[in-house]
Amino acid sequence: MLLVTAGKMASSIKNGVKGESGASDDELTSDILSHCSSASESTSVLEEGTGEQVDEQTAQEETEDKLKQCIDNLMDKSTKTRLAGLESLRQAFCSRVLYDFLTERRLTISDCLERSLKKGSVEEQAAAATVFTLLCIQLGGGDEAEEGFKLLRPIFTAILIDNSASIAARQSCARALGLCCYVSTAEEGEDLIKSLALLESVFMSSYPNRDGTLPTPKPGSPGLHSAALQAWSLLVTLCPTSRLTVLLDLHLPKLQACLQSSDVNYRIAVGETIALLVELGRDIDEQTHKQMLCLSQCLKSLATDGNKHRAKNDRRKQRSIFREVLHYIENEDFTEEKIRFGMESVYIDSWMRRRIYDAFKEILESGVRHHLQFNPLLRDIFGLGPPLILDATVKGNKISRFEKHLFNSAAFKARTKQRNKVRDKRADVM
Repeated sequence: MLLVTAGKMASSIKNGVKGESGASDDELTSDILSHCSSASESTSVLEEGTGEQVDEQTAQEETEDKLKQCIDNLMDKSTKTRLAGLESLRQAFCSRVLYDFLTERRLTISDCLERSLKKGSVEEQAAAATVFTLLCIQLGGGDEAEEGFKLLRPIFTAILIDNSASIAARQSCARALGLCCYVSTAEEGEDLIKSLALLESVFMSSYPNRDGTLPTPKPGSPGLHSAALQAWSLLVTLCPTSRLTVLLDLHLPKLQACLQSSDVNYRIAVGETIALLVELGRDIDEQTHKQMLCLSQCLKSLATDGNKHRAKNDRRKQRSIFREVLHYIENEDFTEEKIRFGMESVYIDSWMRRRIYDAFKEILESGVRHHLQFNPLLRDIFGLGPPLILDATVKGNKISRFEKHLFNSAAFKARTKQRNKVRDKRADVM
């Protein structure tokens, strides 16, 4: 059972001060990130200004000591100290791969996060859900992450469907539910079905009423609906063909009506979801493609929207996204994007790959490139193979852009075939 009682930990002092060092939690966060960046993947680092070699193991130990202190902070009585600990862990998890360190402490961390989700303030709940998502990504989506997700999923569910809970906490739980379920390695479809249904129950409240009019959004609800819809669309990429057909028939007409939402970010989330569903639908039934052509007129109006009552930046952002969506609907042509990291690149050449990449980028922020380079989970998802170990000779022999594209495409197709085998196993359950 994942939930355990942590043993006696080092005593902590309130108001963000730990031990005898007198370092504040903000300084602690800065120190952790500094150590994370200094302890590179090379065998040693050169200390600036002295020319002395500093052993990587020493830097690693110092980093782990700082992280242990952050974990201690999660059990402090002070809300401020716990929040500082969560923020420190969030930044550390984003900036570095810490699998070995976290595998030994996942039970303690999960126990602390569960308490924060159940009893913490609004801000603490949102932060704890984010940190748990990062923990799953750090653990590689294996049995440990799956076990933790099964324990915390009921808590995410309770917060997400609680209309009295804060929007920020519900949004964070929606994202956590989507990403944690996505990286889970479970072969049965139960988790996927429950997560899809739960997320649907959230964003479907934005669907038109019986008379065809859109409901008046409550304060903050468009942001929640966007988070739930994006998490849902990520999970849709895992659905078997039989389930996709049902989802297309049910949601596409309603989503088209939601393109008239008063919130620009929700309109954009809806537009991107429609493009993803159309892309998946084209692989199933050519008739679906023909039916989608009726979307063109609505998309054209959004791609050329010049309404003065909308903010200029909103109009610009909306036009950019919907031009891409319209171009894909009409021409089946996706605007490819190249993501560089280290000596490698990954090509975002479909709406499915964009949804997956955006989901990880949102949670990992600027650390997404580091994880693409070194995290086996992300490298597997994007078909990159094991992390590369390059010496000076290899670095000088760059392969061509076309060769990289062929390699990435072949690897992604191979992984898709493998995931489809899992989809087939889930089909009966669906």
